[in-house]
Amino acid sequence: MKARTLIAFGLAAAAITGLVAAQGGMKKISIAAFPSLDEAVKIAMPALKKKFPNYEIELVALQYGDHHQALTTALATGQGLHDIEAVEIGFVGKFAEGGGLEDLNKAPYNAKALKAQFVDYTVGQATASDGRYIGLPADIGPGTTFYRKDILDNAGVNASELTSWEGYIAAGKKIQAKNPKIFLINSAASAAGLIWRSNIPAGEGIFFSKDNKVLVGPDSARWVKAFTVAKQIRDAKLDAKIGEWSNEWYEGFKGGTVATQFSGAWLQGHFQNWMAPETKGLWRVQDLPDGAYAPWGGSFYTIPTASKNKKEAWDIIRFLTTDRAQQIAAFKGNGAFPALKAAWSDTSFNEAVPFLGGQKARLLWKAAAQKIKPLDVNKYDSVAQTIVETQLTAVLDEGKDIKAALSEARAEIEKRARR
Repeated sequence: MKARTLIAFGLAAAAITGLVAAQGGMKKISIAAFPSLDEAVKIAMPALKKKFPNYEIELVALQYGDHHQALTTALATGQGLHDIEAVEIGFVGKFAEGGGLEDLNKAPYNAKALKAQFVDYTVGQATASDGRYIGLPADIGPGTTFYRKDILDNAGVNASELTSWEGYIAAGKKIQAKNPKIFLINSAASAAGLIWRSNIPAGEGIFFSKDNKVLVGPDSARWVKAFTVAKQIRDAKLDAKIGEWSNEWYEGFKGGTVATQFSGAWLQGHFQNWMAPETKGLWRVQDLPDGAYAPWGGSFYTIPTASKNKKEAWDIIRFLTTDRAQQIAAFKGNGAFPALKAAWSDTSFNEAVPFLGGQKARLLWKAAAQKIKPLDVNKYDSVAQTIVETQLTAVLDEGKDIKAALSEARAEIEKRARR
């Protein structure tokens, strides 16, 4: 009798659900994201279901490159778009200047009332040159130096030696003298990437000025320094020549063969949750070398114009980005540093981080986030980055002259931007 009752109840519930859906009571909303923003959505899913019981929310996750390539194609063709599309900072300028995404400044969104709640520089990043505002920020990535305390201790290196580039390279030599199988960093290119995105005047971009002048070139101290430091690291054989987001990269952290890593604060969540959980207690963090403060990643939620469920999509992204509890939950569970300033007053910022040996790292990241200047974004940022990385590879692997490489990078960027 009980079994029949349960079956009958289940059939009735299914019928009611089907009826509600048929009457338009249930809306299926799709969210397309990438690691590790997809984890933040998963963390928020119970709260989303409770907040929006009539929304059936589907999460579609692809790897970082695959996601953005699929979004580029979908926007170009108008096919295959989801109700909510996540965009990482490296692509937000390109998509902001293009078409196919809703202007959240306009009704029915009226995001103007929300902007003051977010970290200042995220607003400019998601604003097109014509004033359209295409995404609410989910998280930011204040740059930080991760280092293995046990490796430094074993080599007699103090973490303070990592605070200048000269000291950083000298420390790497000490580490290798103690154990030749341990590298200072995964790739010299990581150091270059840090320098070229650091300490940029407010309103300027990484690759372009606010008036669209190309900033890359042999007459730029920032770009010359980025290439020079990277070459010094490579010439000293201190890098493992391992690309980020590769199996070799993960293994370097798991096996303790990479001593430091420059990244956003979010990397701690990756280490802890899946990349190297067995290294708990061995890592520490500190500010970047030479007093640099830099944004390192960050994510936005956008709504495609082709979405059939714009109101529902807006409800969801507004909840994910402006609900203090959700921002804190994503931060604690996944290391996604909140873009919502109200979340910064949470007591969790004063807590020790067990994975980082009890260090109160969140206070360090909070202070760094407050020192990062607003950066201008350009639709050609991703193109410029590819060109610069190609020239850097020629310098590191083929011995190409630094100033010649930067001259060629500038010429190619100018050529591509004029098309």
